[in-house]
Amino acid sequence: MKVRHTSPARLGLLIVSLIWLVVALPLSVSAAPYAAFVMDARSGEVLHSRNADTRLHPASLTKMMTLYIAFQAIENGEISLDTTVKISANAAAEQPSKLGLRAGQRIKFRYLIRAAAVKSANDAATAIGETLEGSEAAFARRMTRTAKSLGMSKTTFKNAHGLTEAGHLSTARDMSQLGRHLLYDYPDYYNLFSRITTDAGVKTVPNTNRRLLSNYRGADGIKTGYTRAAGFNLVASAERGKERIIATVFGGRSTATRNARVAELLDMGFKRAPTRVALRKPKKPAYGGSRATAKTIRVVRAVKKSPRPKARQARVETAPVLVSLKDDVRQALVEAQVNTASAGTAVQSASASTAAVMVSPKPAARPKALMMASLTQPKPVAKSKPKQEVVTRLSTSGGRHWGINIGRYPNRYKAERVLLKTALAEMSTLGGARRTVYERKAGYDANFVGMTQESADLACRRLQARNVKCSMVGPSS
Repeated sequence: MKVRHTSPARLGLLIVSLIWLVVALPLSVSAAPYAAFVMDARSGEVLHSRNADTRLHPASLTKMMTLYIAFQAIENGEISLDTTVKISANAAAEQPSKLGLRAGQRIKFRYLIRAAAVKSANDAATAIGETLEGSEAAFARRMTRTAKSLGMSKTTFKNAHGLTEAGHLSTARDMSQLGRHLLYDYPDYYNLFSRITTDAGVKTVPNTNRRLLSNYRGADGIKTGYTRAAGFNLVASAERGKERIIATVFGGRSTATRNARVAELLDMGFKRAPTRVALRKPKKPAYGGSRATAKTIRVVRAVKKSPRPKARQARVETAPVLVSLKDDVRQALVEAQVNTASAGTAVQSASASTAAVMVSPKPAARPKALMMASLTQPKPVAKSKPKQEVVTRLSTSGGRHWGINIGRYPNRYKAERVLLKTALAEMSTLGGARRTVYERKAGYDANFVGMTQESADLACRRLQARNVKCSMVGPSS
């Protein structure tokens, strides 16, 4: 009987094959389940669905709900962007990805929002939840309540950041629906998700979704997520022309393969979606904050006693009110009255029991050296008489002949809306200015007028620093 000997080369190949089976087989078995969902964001129409209702680990897609509640709280006065938050030891101890906050550190609420949206920072997300509800567990219950109000029937949250936890589950359909609500319910905050980098207070942080944002035309959000149990997840939104598509992937094998799959799904969505469709925004849910702004409650009771009010003490007026004089001579007359001996004000008492009667003093006569200006030229004055001073215009504006223009708009409503929004955002410099809309052939100009040159220049520079288009308008403009 012959004994077959295995060659060293064949033996080495056999060993490599055994190692590959040992390594690759567990990886394929433990790979996260795959799910995908594509919708037309304008109408909510489903364009593609695969395992879309399977409850899976959402990973950091969870922060979409954390941010939705944060925006809701700001809108309803529960908190402001500039509220200073003290970081707890629990938040500081969260696992990466994180901003690197320290226990006891104080930071503005706006920076926590930026860090959670762009950096996907777990410590920032936990700090948001603890600030709004006192504890992360209470905030998770609020997240689940809000999810139900949004129609996310198969979603349950256990934390604010998305790290794997028993019972913390969602679906591709539910997360797509949440992305659509973020887009339409809070458009003023949606731009956060498209920032490649952002200032998070303690440092500038990059966007975890920057590769798709940079490489896919029209992409402007929304949120990435990754854990071992979830795989590589992503809810993405892109707009081309009047079309907008939302695509969601759960269980990607890597960042590259996930982004490639999302790009394919977005392309599929743009091909299947109609060019023109009626916009049907999702219904915004009722505010469900547990710490909403308190309201005054008036209790109506029967009146037992109505005391008679005390008589008001008499007050003597010492200066008359000019109500019928023209603007161009009013100031001159006031100055003349100050320099002229005032007529005595007599206060007469009808009896000891009656209140004093207030008598307005008689206005002093207009000085002879002052004459009213008229539309016609005054008659020449003889040389023998004293020279008379003709007052043609007394300015009371203090040089407030300047203004600023913040754009031209297709209709008056849009111009007035932009003026109001700008005035509220820049009250320190535009508080005394007057909002005015000028109709032009090409549209409606939105202007602030009645400003000094210095205040107009300062307001323009502050608005331009905030990426608001602004130009100064001088007296001759």
